Amino acid sequence: MAEASIRSEKPKHIIFKGEEELSKSLAKYTADLSEKFVRERGAFTVVLSGGSLIKSLRKLVEPPYVDSIEWARWHVFWVDERVVKKDHPDSNYKLAFDGFLSKVPIPPGHVYAINDALSPEGAADDYEACLRQLVKTEVLKLSKDNGFPKFDLMLLGMGPDGHVASLFPGHPLVKENQRWVTFIKESPKPPPQRITFTFPVINSSSYIAQVVCGSNKAAAVHNALGTEKTSDPLPAAMVNPRDGELTWFLDEAAASLLQDKASL
Repeated sequence: MAEASIRSEKPKHIIFKGEEELSKSLAKYTADLSEKFVRERGAFTVVLSGGSLIKSLRKLVEPPYVDSIEWARWHVFWVDERVVKKDHPDSNYKLAFDGFLSKVPIPPGHVYAINDALSPEGAADDYEACLRQLVKTEVLKLSKDNGFPKFDLMLLGMGPDGHVASLFPGHPLVKENQRWVTFIKESPKPPPQRITFTFPVINSSSYIAQVVCGSNKAAAVHNALGTEKTSDPLPAAMVNPRDGELTWFLDEAAASLLQDKASL
């Protein structure tokens, strides 16, 4: 049984003067990991989220990265998705396709979108079945610690309320520790129907980048990265890889309430 836990020490965080500098650093970080995993195992499994994250990946579709990255080795997933049609404005797939995927030559068969014809329950079951099949074909590997899928890189955003993926503060799903993929029908944030990875999957990743920009998220950043312990932590504070590396990418506005605010 895997449990989401609170980290015992403060994770690495990097503060940038602005989002432009952050996006440059995030592109290099991602490209370096792509090179590492392609060299080591011939594939690179990347998990995207929605929101402003896709904008912060824009440097990857520019030189030198657009020409140097081995895009054919990428396999792309979503940490959560809204249960809407792929061409719907609320779709995380559409957001990623318009801003990123349509501009790089990742094979379509390596892009794992949800089945948008299914119910939330059905879509979650189907996505988990897809992941289990990719374990069998060795695109994905399993964590030796807990048997959950181990992605190479998970790129996470965070909401102003401190939610990550579709795991919201105070919601029972933050404690789900059996399923790989689950569903929510009454999301506190619209649209109401979504599927999401669970914390055991998120925290089995080899590398996690938590990308946060904007003053409206400063309080949640301070809460998540602060030293105060709480019995009811924000979901962002529960991102705690078991055998991996977590790095927060913050702009100065998001980091404005932190004590150590030295920026690059």
